[in-house]
Amino acid sequence: MKISTQILSRIILFLLGGVSFIGLNRWRNKEKYFTKIIVSGCLLGEHCRYDGLHNYTNSKVLWAFQNQGRLIPYCPEVAGGLPTPRAGAEIVNGDGFDVINRKASVINEKGIDVTRQFIKGAKNTLRVAKLHHATVAILKQGSPSCGSKLIYDGTFSGNTIPGMGVTAALLTQNGIRVFSEENLDETAIYLLESEGKS
Repeated sequence: MKISTQILSRIILFLLGGVSFIGLNRWRNKEKYFTKIIVSGCLLGEHCRYDGLHNYTNSKVLWAFQNQGRLIPYCPEVAGGLPTPRAGAEIVNGDGFDVINRKASVINEKGIDVTRQFIKGAKNTLRVAKLHHATVAILKQGSPSCGSKLIYDGTFSGNTIPGMGVTAALLTQNGIRVFSEENLDETAIYLLESEGKS
């Protein structure tokens, strides 16, 4: 996505708490007025990946969101009762929407069905989002829980296909806009436009 210099300047001012976009009172009371964002805990450095590692994303945009008090770190798979580390898992015969509709399953690399834990984790994530009135999520691309555009194809061969993970799908169904660490600039633009209208 190509961003013009004018839009980029607006994003920078917005991330710095620019009063021209969200108003002086909102700038002074960040916790109350800034849109809350559910974020995959691994993107902030939490060791909650399936292999016990993290996916820390060194981004000025993400740092600015954190500094504004927007971010709510959460790991759906851990919230669903799975341990860390744990066997890697993939969606078989569909995507996250299909899992929610009981038309597909989440199977780990040991052949164990972990669909129940993935659905539970997605529901818990939605519950937390509603609790904090979060309308945006930034989730890890490619994850069977968090992928927003790509997931692995269920063959454990490293191949990806278009689709959403279970949590991303459930959040989307409930009106929460899902982004990934790969399009943080688009997230900032979305927030700038949505908060500028409110």
